[in-house]
Amino acid sequence: MSSGTPKDWKPSAAPPDPLAASRLEEWVRGGCEGGLDAVALDFSGADLSGGDFSESWFTESRMVNSRLVGCDLYRSDAEGADFTGADLTDADLVRVNFDEAVLRDAILDRANLVKASLYGVDASGAKFRGTRFLGASLLSVDLCGADLSGSVLEENSFKVKLDDRTIMRGTSGSVFGPVELLSEGATHVLGGAELERWIEDRGGSVQVIHRA
Repeated sequence: MSSGTPKDWKPSAAPPDPLAASRLEEWVRGGCEGGLDAVALDFSGADLSGGDFSESWFTESRMVNSRLVGCDLYRSDAEGADFTGADLTDADLVRVNFDEAVLRDAILDRANLVKASLYGVDASGAKFRGTRFLGASLLSVDLCGADLSGSVLEENSFKVKLDDRTIMRGTSGSVFGPVELLSEGATHVLGGAELERWIEDRGGSVQVIHRA
């Protein structure tokens, strides 16, 4: 367990699914040593807040409407997992693999996504308020209707989908574009100074870096 997680940690609410609940209980009974193997299990509705799940396997798992507030998922694999409506506020998501995952309507406020991988992710309607994306890779990510207010980016690959509902107020840093903008029923490709102006018009300040 990490120094910030009590050794007697227990979930506030176990998953309703019997198989997932049994796997979690066994892991907790073993002192939460090593990563949790949650591959393809259904943890929907569970409250795992405050747990240390670093180097765990959530591959293809269902985490719909689960609570993971303040959790540590450092270097975990969540490829193809469904986090629809999940709450990952203040979570440590450094180097997590979210490729092909679903983050639709999830809350990731103030989460740490440093060097995380997000490829082919549906994050439409998600909340990323104050989230740190430093060095993260966002490729083919749907951010339509997402809230990125106050988020920080630093040299991020940022080939994403945005729309007029995407909130960029207070977003700062630097990205590699271009992005796809869905506006008035049409798709426009924005990069360079044009993308910078679009973000600035929405209260953000992001430098778009040109790749050599």
